[in-house]
Amino acid sequence: MDIAVVGLGLIGGSLLHALAAHGHRVTGYDADPATRDQATAAGFRIAGSIPATVAGTDLTILAVPLPALPAVVGELAGYPGLVTDVTSVKGPVRDLAPPHFVGGHPMAGKETSGFPAADPALFEGCAWVLCLEPGETSLPGWLTLAALFTRLGARVVPLTAAEHDRAVAQVSHVPHLFAAALAGQLRDNPPAATLAAGSFRDGTRVAATRAELIAAMCGGNAAAVRQELDHLLAELHDFRALLDTPDPVAALIPALRPAVELRRAWPPAAGAPVELPADISVLLDLGRSGGWVTAVADEKISAMRPETGRNDP
Repeated sequence: MDIAVVGLGLIGGSLLHALAAHGHRVTGYDADPATRDQATAAGFRIAGSIPATVAGTDLTILAVPLPALPAVVGELAGYPGLVTDVTSVKGPVRDLAPPHFVGGHPMAGKETSGFPAADPALFEGCAWVLCLEPGETSLPGWLTLAALFTRLGARVVPLTAAEHDRAVAQVSHVPHLFAAALAGQLRDNPPAATLAAGSFRDGTRVAATRAELIAAMCGGNAAAVRQELDHLLAELHDFRALLDTPDPVAALIPALRPAVELRRAWPPAAGAPVELPADISVLLDLGRSGGWVTAVADEKISAMRPETGRNDP
């Protein structure tokens, strides 16, 4: 395919590498001249404007932050090809969507950013949401993207934009805020910095993400993040109350055990692969059950469900 990638940070740069490695003809663009120079020096075809980047391509992938999307979408007027994005919030992007649009979000990333952090293997094994809106999303376009991204090694998860935004608020956006609060324990606290070890490292890893990116994710998904943050705060208050009981150790054990079991069971293991019809309702049922698409061939979907006793198509 002839593919344009607009935005060459960590995700866009990694896509540039991965798509080229898989034989696609890729043209990139970034608003930052220094980033364009870095990508050119790495051997990629880089254009000087968005119209020049997308001209003659079959697919355009928008890999810019949410605040930059309105201006970028405005430059796609009249573009006849398929368009997708990698933004971590899908509701606001759906409102901006140009024609032939399928919202996407690869759950892949690092705490580092920018083109120098790009990794062609970044998407291997990652969950990549492709939004399916009944009565709105083009199924042929969705299947084209699902085939493309599964060949990069991703597991494609079909969900609506609203379902995606609630889930990522729970497992990505709120954790970023919690990690930032936890990292604050180091403030004016040299002994804590010396003693911090594995639990602090793992709990605060994403706090090293650029503040602008965290703010764009959480602010762009504010309604879902508020709801899920309130839920987390309520659970923390419940733990706090248990510390006031006469025997806090005995009180905490049964409260902690469900979380222990949930974490030990994660990530979900793949169940038996099944073939499913290329049907929007069937695909959404797959995503809602925690399943994912592994390949697209002959208008059939080869999918895998996690081991939940629901391996039937």
